[in-house]
Amino acid sequence: MSIISNDINKAVEILNKNDVVAIPTETVYGLAGNIYSENALRKIFEVKQRPLFNPLIVHLHSIEQLNEIVSEFPPKAKLLAEAFWPGSITLVLKKKPTIPDLITAGKATVAVRIPNHPVTLKLLKQLAFPLAAPSANPFNCISPTQAAHVENYFKSSLPLILEGGACKNGLESSIVGFENNEPILYRLGAIPIEEIENVVGKINVKNENESTPDAPGMLGKHYSPKTKMYLVNNWKEFSIDFKDKNVGLISFSETINNSAIKHTEILSKSKNLKEAASKLYNSLHQLDHLNLDMIIAIKLPNIGLGKTINDRLERAAK
Repeated sequence: MSIISNDINKAVEILNKNDVVAIPTETVYGLAGNIYSENALRKIFEVKQRPLFNPLIVHLHSIEQLNEIVSEFPPKAKLLAEAFWPGSITLVLKKKPTIPDLITAGKATVAVRIPNHPVTLKLLKQLAFPLAAPSANPFNCISPTQAAHVENYFKSSLPLILEGGACKNGLESSIVGFENNEPILYRLGAIPIEEIENVVGKINVKNENESTPDAPGMLGKHYSPKTKMYLVNNWKEFSIDFKDKNVGLISFSETINNSAIKHTEILSKSKNLKEAASKLYNSLHQLDHLNLDMIIAIKLPNIGLGKTINDRLERAAK
């Protein structure tokens, strides 16, 4: 029996009982629970098998809710919030003492955003608390962009997956923190770095931290299929002998003629990076279920959302 449902009232009921629900956002599906419930927070980490040193993102329905979450709101953070909320940018800000250490991995900062999805905004407005919600997938696995992806991962270990259709952006939020009030990009995401820099000026990138990450998505291996994956600059540089191999290919726009390639996922025939981003994770899910010997991904142009897609492919191929 499917646990996918359109019933927001049922989701409210479950969350009010300090249990967890999978929710849709414009980025990826999230695994959500009451930020003030230790029971809900521990279940998120347990269901995902996520290490406790990896912080969670708090989801709000309005900028007014920030007052109960953060103690400081730097001027450049305000500019980013005004430009992109509701939307795919997460801000890492100084937290109020009431925010549990479980959410922040013991750090003095908390990651917050207002998602841009009508179903989840409606849900958040019916709750007396914000939601902590990392992506609704087991730790290090491919992020889910459809309710069916979440169901395939968790089967009966979740009480409800709230249906919200395919995620429009299909990549996690961009994460920006502040050091000495200056913005630092902790995670490349659904808002290209160029658009962020248009609002706040040049921004430094600090998106690798294996032991004490400042934000989600900073670990080296992440977003990974079970099938062995390789990332190449172009098809011709790949040197493994394909004899008796079943190969899957992820390509931006071109088809490669090779008898070893059993299935190709084209991200955008028209070379549209936004379309490519929205299709990336679903393409990885499709290939990962074909019992292939390997998946080969060809890097995209390293501009705009291409930088984010390449970042995800690099982490998936480690």
